[in-house]
Amino acid sequence: MRASGTFKVAGFTPVPVPGPAIETAVPVGLATMDKQYEGEVVGRSATLFTAAFDQSTGTGTYVAMESFEGALHGRSGAFNFAHSATASGEGRQDEFFVIVPGSGTGELVGITGAGGIAVDQDGTHRIWFDYGLGQ
Repeated sequence: MRASGTFKVAGFTPVPVPGPAIETAVPVGLATMDKQYEGEVVGRSATLFTAAFDQSTGTGTYVAMESFEGALHGRSGAFNFAHSATASGEGRQDEFFVIVPGSGTGELVGITGAGGIAVDQDGTHRIWFDYGLGQ
């Protein structure tokens, strides 16, 4: 089943990273994020976000772990999902997106699957989950 929606970043808080053990050409950053979702996906998430990104060239990679609480198609509960992508100035590539097996609660117990994130030209952030509830 596919549930889709839009989301907005409600909070982005950089977290200090201890001095790097290894210096690279693109430093690694860490932040926490809060997101709000609307549509067939409704609720909120708390995110741990890491990235190695060069703002001047728009090149880098991020890795995120999200804890979602809300509903998919009206079924309420919570679960974790992980995603990452690489940017090289234009667009996203090498994307990864997975629902963490065994993380579902409430009516989302047993949730498994994958999904994706896209950003429209106007800046609208879209998300979708292709999921099953094999219990």
